[in-house]
Amino acid sequence: MTQGAAKRTVRVVAALIPQPGDASRFLVQQRLPGGSRGLLWEFPGGKVEPGESEPEALARECREELDVQLHVGRRLWVGTHEYSDLTVELALYAARLESGEPKTLGANALAFLTPAEMKALPFCEADIPPLEDLVAGRMDPLG
Repeated sequence: MTQGAAKRTVRVVAALIPQPGDASRFLVQQRLPGGSRGLLWEFPGGKVEPGESEPEALARECREELDVQLHVGRRLWVGTHEYSDLTVELALYAARLESGEPKTLGANALAFLTPAEMKALPFCEADIPPLEDLVAGRMDPLG
C-alpha cells in the first residue's frame, strides 16, 4: 500500500421513482445541510449494508428516509465516482411507489421534476452521469 490512508469505497443504490400519474417527473431529494455534499441534489437511496442485496438496501433506505414502500425494478445504470474523500459505486434502479407519500425524514427537500428541470439544480457529482443519460434518452426509466 502506498503512503496515506486508502480511500473508503461505499456501495450506494438509488431509485428512479416516477411521480404517480405523471411518468415524465421523477423524485429527487436535496441532501441535509452540514454533512458531506450538503444541500446538493440526488436520486433517493443510500448505502448497501453488509449482507443486503442492492434491491433490499434500496427498499430499506426509502422506508427509513422517505417513509414509503417501494417496488424495486431492474437496474438501469451503474458506475463509479471518485470524490476526494471516498469512492462511490452507484447503481440506479427503476422503482415505483407502492404506498406512502414521500416525506423529508432524511432530506432537506423533495421534488418531482423532469430530467430537464433536474439539470438546472446542483447535483452530487456521482449522480450526474445517470442524470445525463436520462436527459439524453439513453435510459428507459419505466422499462
